[in-house]
Parts: sequence; structure tokens; C-alpha cells
Amino acid sequence: MSVQAEVRRLTAPDIRARKGGEPIVSLTSYHAHTARLVDQHCDVILVGDSLGMVMHGLETTVPVTLDMMILQGLAVMRGSRRALVVVDLPFGSYEASKEQAFASAARVLKETGCGAIKLEGGKRMADIIAFLVERGIPVMGHVGLTPQAINVLGSFRAQGRSEDEWDVIEADAMAVAHAGAFSVVLEAISEPLARRITANVAIPTIGIGASPACDGQILVLEDMLGLSPRVPKFVKRFAQLGPSIGEAIAAYASEVKARTFPGPEHTYGMKK
Repeated sequence: MSVQAEVRRLTAPDIRARKGGEPIVSLTSYHAHTARLVDQHCDVILVGDSLGMVMHGLETTVPVTLDMMILQGLAVMRGSRRALVVVDLPFGSYEASKEQAFASAARVLKETGCGAIKLEGGKRMADIIAFLVERGIPVMGHVGLTPQAINVLGSFRAQGRSEDEWDVIEADAMAVAHAGAFSVVLEAISEPLARRITANVAIPTIGIGASPACDGQILVLEDMLGLSPRVPKFVKRFAQLGPSIGEAIAAYASEVKARTFPGPEHTYGMKK
């Protein structure tokens, strides 16, 4: 009788220990079935608030609620076994106070079983990050382009395009690290800045549109699979599933309309 080896799920300290080592592979997922596929190859699965745009057709991540994040976080936990699952705290669920942030983060961990949460912001969020970590909640930071601040930024544009802005973004990353975050996402910043931050912070940097200079990379799964109609310029599409799915649906519709579906080999147990 064979005994299946037990699969141990990665933890925040495991990811923290990868600083300067083997690159950290990360993708987003919002469903059990995609999580099952992603889990075979990734160290971190992010249940991102990008689900508002990818799953619900919203223009930004701002309307996403905590209930939405918990529902999809639970689905991803069901579908995965090995990867560290990190769930975004959505806009409005953590900025008001340390107490609000703890209540939101604790609810996410308790109701989904995930291993960490992610929140956006640098120096302004440092006290909140420290408060959460001191109370047993692993935190992934996020600096550079912070999509939840879209109404202040005005557009999803790259940050730190001028060297005059570099010190501010680096200070944000340093503040997140000093506050106790186990890793930090660097979004849409230049390679020289990403390289500088990666060299200077003690925690792993995970880039999204921030060059290979980071300790790891993350992309939105639907973007890299060619399922999203609009993607950032930095995204490489590793497949074009959108057109293939469209063709499959069109073929199905044609067969239904032609009354050739199902074929004669499919009787589904019906008596002749």
C-alpha cells in the first residue's frame, strides 16, 4: 500500500527566507479550479482585489468589498494545497484605524484559512502593518503604483518615471520592511529603481511591471493567459485563450442551432 507524501503549505516565513535566493513565482487566482492549476507551479497565490475588474467588470478595484475577497479567498484555499495564499484587503477596510485593519484582517484569516493579507501603501501604512504583525497577522506590502489610490493618481500610470520620485518610493518600501512585512510588491516602477530597492530592503520584492530585478514576479492570471481584453503594456501574454474560448463557444452554438448537438454517440442514458 502506497502512502502519499504529505504536502506542506508554504508560510510567510518561508517566503521571507527566499530573499536573494530562488525567484518567487506568484500569480493571482480567484477560483478553486484555477487555484488547483496555479498551485502546481507557484509559491504564492494572490487573491487580488483585481477580481473586481477581472470577474465583475468593474472599472477599478475601489468598489470591491471584504465579503467579495473572503468568498474568493475561501474558493482558492479549497483548490490549493502547497502555495501560500495571500488575500488583499480591499479599499476602505483598513485605512481608517489600526483597529479597523485588525478586524478586517482577522476576519479574512479566520474565514478563509489563508496565510497572509496584502495591503497597499508605504510610510502611511507602516504603523498599521506593525500593529497587525505584532498581533500575529502576516502582511505583504505594496508600493509604487497602488491601484486603490486611482482616484488620487488619476490613471494607472507607471510611478517613479523621474529620478526625483525615486527616494519617496524607496522610503515607502523601506518603511514597509521595517514595519515587519514579510515581502513587498513593487508595481509599475523602472528597473533601476526596482534594482535599488531590491538591494536595499531586507525582505523579498515581488515585481509586477517592475523588471526582472526583483526577488520574484507576479501577474494577473487572466492577463497572462490572454483572457483580459485590456492589459498593461508590461504584461507578456503566455497564451491567447480568449479567442480559443470564443471559437469553442461559437462552435457549440452552431451545433445547437443546427440540431447536431449532442452527437449520436451521446445518449446520456436515454432509451431509444
